[in-house]
Amino acid sequence: MLRSACVAVLLAALTACSPSVAGGLDGSDASARVGVCRALVPADLAQPSNDSEAVDCAREHTVQTFAAGTVPADVARHGRDSARLGAYVHDRCRPAFARFLSGDDSLLLRTTLTWAWFRAPDDAWDDGARTWRCDVVGGGEQSRTFVDLPRTARGLLRGRPDDRWLACVDGPTVTGSVRIPCSEPHTWRAVTTIVLGGPADAYPGDGVSETRTRDFCSDSVGAWLGYPVDYDFGYTWFHAAEWEAGNRRAICWAKTPR
Repeated sequence: MLRSACVAVLLAALTACSPSVAGGLDGSDASARVGVCRALVPADLAQPSNDSEAVDCAREHTVQTFAAGTVPADVARHGRDSARLGAYVHDRCRPAFARFLSGDDSLLLRTTLTWAWFRAPDDAWDDGARTWRCDVVGGGEQSRTFVDLPRTARGLLRGRPDDRWLACVDGPTVTGSVRIPCSEPHTWRAVTTIVLGGPADAYPGDGVSETRTRDFCSDSVGAWLGYPVDYDFGYTWFHAAEWEAGNRRAICWAKTPR
């Protein structure tokens, strides 16, 4: 039996992306922006601000707002770039992301879709604006390009999702490879996940996390492939920082072109 031990980086799907700013966060009613679409590119997620205008969701677009609100004063007083603000938005957008897409934690880890959060720009913040919003993105910060979203992303993962939204990689190993949609030619597919602990559990340590993930994925991927004699599997396990952010799962990958 051939076994490939693969470790990848943190997935943006379960942690808040780097704070970004989009046009329109000027202090107006935040809830009115839920459902709005924009055409962003990967570089936009790495920038502290952007002035992208909203577009008609019937036109090509790569992000859609799924949650928005106003930062309460007791959080805002910690500052616009504070960890407290990031945690506040993360705690609201993570569950909202799952509800909006109709996906569970396992599926969300195995999709190409991620989310990014946006706050009021510096000048607006200084003038008292405290708005924030979270957008579902047709890719992640490491994506070469984003996939255009449908008119609405609501319920996109319900039932059996299209391969456009499922995570694969094309490379000799999972390690260091960029996620691509499984609708593209690929060598690895994310097929299952393992739960490594409960919400209140302490991080079990790197060694335990990797060993448990490896052993589970060996069996799980074999079952997914139909118990062949020889097969390759990979796995993505996470560290203490991701555990503190709320991720309790690791990912199993099957080496398969299908």
